[in-house]
Amino acid sequence: MASNIRSEDVLGRKWDRCLSDAGIKVAGGVGLGVVFSVIFFRRRPWPIIFGAGIGLGMAYSNCQHNFSNKSEILEKIAVKKPQN
Repeated sequence: MASNIRSEDVLGRKWDRCLSDAGIKVAGGVGLGVVFSVIFFRRRPWPIIFGAGIGLGMAYSNCQHNFSNKSEILEKIAVKKPQN
């Protein structure tokens, strides 16, 4: 029998995963933007903003995929066969 997992807990785990993924990707984009800004673009601010935007866009795409993933829901549904 499938374990009882509340839908609020599943949704909370998805939000936690999305927020942590967004933090990591934005921080990575900002970090790469700082490196490129210092080395190649004479300390201009646009590579930092561009890197943060790329990280945020990647995180949004991952979150959109996680929230629209139907296979996780279908795996939890157990079909019972009638006993004869």
